[in-house]
Amino acid sequence: MTFSNTAQGSLQYAPLLGTLTVIPWTGEQSDDERNPPFLLAYSLGDGCDGAEAGQEAMHAVIKEVGLRTGPGLTDVAASPAIPITLLVQAGRAVLTMPYLKAQCAVPPEWEEDARATGAVYFILATQPWPEGIPGRPVSEEALRAFVGDEAVLTGAAHSLVPVSTLRG
Repeated sequence: MTFSNTAQGSLQYAPLLGTLTVIPWTGEQSDDERNPPFLLAYSLGDGCDGAEAGQEAMHAVIKEVGLRTGPGLTDVAASPAIPITLLVQAGRAVLTMPYLKAQCAVPPEWEEDARATGAVYFILATQPWPEGIPGRPVSEEALRAFVGDEAVLTGAAHSLVPVSTLRG
């Protein structure tokens, strides 16, 4: 079980996007190999002009940031023009990009995987998910059903975001 977290959006798109939310989770582990953990960002679809307008706004955000929807993975480390950063420190992940800043608690295994692989698989969904309400538990089955939906996967932007940490 995991919890969703509220994110902050920019004033330009905030009324259309409505409540932006993020959820961290890890995939299944193999014995000798760590995989990047996941971070999903989505809207509840509660924007001022409804879910469809929110989807259009999210597509505009994705394009403006320099990502693309559909198949393929954008490596943010190899694309310095894409302004996405991810700070992972002390059980928290802080994702910063234009139109979205999110901070959420992450489980120890998520942080360990992020540090070990040096990256996080970030999914920016255009499809709203009204059931993924911030602060409420989300079951693995519900998360799997949303993320595994073909319309969600093909309509989302997929990227690999490098992990940064504070240096003392």
